[in-house]
Amino acid sequence: MQIAIVGCGFVADFYINTLRDYPNLTVVGVMDCNPDRAAQFGAYHNLPIYPTLSDLLGDSRVELVLNLTNPRSHFEVSQACLEAGKHVYSEKPLAMTFQDAQTLFHLAQAKNLLLSCAPCNLLSETAQTLWKALREQVVGTVRLVYAEMDDGLLHTMPYRQWKSSSGTPWPAKDEFEVGCTIEHAAYYVTWLAAFFGPVTSLTAFASCQVADKQTDLPLEPSHTPDFSVACLQFANGVVARLTCSIVAPHDHKLQIIGDGGILSTRDCWFYNTPVVVRRSLTLRRKTFLSPLARQYPLVRSSQRRQKIKKGQQMDYARGVAELAEAIQHQRPCRLSAEFVLHVNEVVLAIQNATSGLTYQPTTTFAPIDPMPWALE
Repeated sequence: MQIAIVGCGFVADFYINTLRDYPNLTVVGVMDCNPDRAAQFGAYHNLPIYPTLSDLLGDSRVELVLNLTNPRSHFEVSQACLEAGKHVYSEKPLAMTFQDAQTLFHLAQAKNLLLSCAPCNLLSETAQTLWKALREQVVGTVRLVYAEMDDGLLHTMPYRQWKSSSGTPWPAKDEFEVGCTIEHAAYYVTWLAAFFGPVTSLTAFASCQVADKQTDLPLEPSHTPDFSVACLQFANGVVARLTCSIVAPHDHKLQIIGDGGILSTRDCWFYNTPVVVRRSLTLRRKTFLSPLARQYPLVRSSQRRQKIKKGQQMDYARGVAELAEAIQHQRPCRLSAEFVLHVNEVVLAIQNATSGLTYQPTTTFAPIDPMPWALE
């Protein structure tokens, strides 16, 4: 599968670092609206550069486009790629409005093209292990989930010093303007939707607690929520509480609470984070959690990556590889257009709940198959 990359910003290096571990994926060229940034990225990674998006889309070798542009450019770039007959894998979000996301979904259907979107951590060893434990009812019937995506007081951190391997600064202004909910909520929404089915209803609240993020340029908008909380009800009846912030202390923990105990993991960003089981015990007239926790055996991918660079714990390319294999084998993609559209709708509803919101998603998706190596 020959692919091209649009957008050579901060996250592009993380994709390249893992794309090279997939010999069936070949990057034939890159493009960025900033010629200097494209030149720097292309030179560092020894990749050809397309002068314009039209040049990239006119290259008949390119079957799949990886859209790594600014979130507010995702819709425009993905639309152009689909119109040109290219399959698309986009960084999150699929689009900044639900209407635009629907437009991309229907365009892909009309063109008979596959459309997918990050995050792909559902394909991680940790997520697949949790899913296996749930299928085996290790903690019995699940009733409740607590999911945290808190990243600390981000605006007080030395983010001006953060650079990607090719030297691109972390895009602080964009990150603060887009907001932590759009940037991070999907990491757990994708897991929970795959495990428990589509979200049937949600109640959410979002707020900006720190208006002045101390960036070098004024934020537009200046009051994007930096905190959100949502209660999600899934098709099988499970309820989850999801919290996102760049205010509260760093915490990415997930707890899945069942009649027979708790399944947990400490971070959905690390693809090999251990999965822990604490069982419920009954002694005399009391029921309590066992003080002894045990690790549930982590399933191992037959294509497990051993060369993830220091400081990078996510295999960003795994979703691209999943989409490429779906195209080549003419099978459904696990991160299908229906699935990522549903996730996008849920995340946007949480993001926009600045006055409080009760919402019933209009989208749904067919059940997703676990990875084959997680069924062994």
